[in-house]
Amino acid sequence: MAGKKTDYFEALYQVAKVVNSSLDPKKVLGQIVTSVSQALGAKACAIRLLDPRRKELIMGAAHGLSQGYLRKGKVLVEKSGLDKDALHGGAVCLMDAQNDPAFQYGARAKSEGIRSICVLPLKAGRKAIGVIRVYSDKKREWTDQEVRFLEAAANLSAIALDNARLHRALKTDYNLLVAHEYRLDDN
Repeated sequence: MAGKKTDYFEALYQVAKVVNSSLDPKKVLGQIVTSVSQALGAKACAIRLLDPRRKELIMGAAHGLSQGYLRKGKVLVEKSGLDKDALHGGAVCLMDAQNDPAFQYGARAKSEGIRSICVLPLKAGRKAIGVIRVYSDKKREWTDQEVRFLEAAANLSAIALDNARLHRALKTDYNLLVAHEYRLDDN
C-alpha cells in the first residue's frame, strides 16, 4: 500500500471485534470485507463460500464491487484456477487478473477496473470452506505483511462462520429439548 503506513495490528483488532459482535454471518462477513478493504486500501473485498457439493463458490459478502460484477456468473472451482489453488494451498496473488488465465472472468475484471487480486482460503480446522478475495485497481505486488494480515482475517472469518453454525445447532437442539420436555409434561 503506497502512502500512509497501515497499522495491521489495529486493523486486525477491528476485524476481531466484528467477529465477536454478532452471530449473524451475513452481518459479520459484510463488516469483515469492508474492514479488510479499508485496511489494505483496496478497491474491493469479497468472501465466497463453497457450496455443499464443493463445486461452486457462492457470494457470502462483498464490498466495493458493482452489482453487474457480482452477477457476472457462477464461480466454478474447476474453471477458476485461482480459487482452486487457494482452496488447496494458501495465498494466491495475481499481478494482472485481466490477462491471467487462472482468473475465470478476466474481461469482466477489466470492465470493473480490477487489476490485481489476492485470494486466500477460509479454513475450518483443516477443511477449506471458502475464500477471501481482495481486489486492487492497480497492478500490485502483495507484501508478506499484507498476506499475513489476510491470513488472519480469513481465519477470523472462518471462526465467525463456525460460531454461527454452532449457535444455530445449539439453538435447534435446545428447541427440540424444550419441545420434548413440554410433551412429557402433557402426559
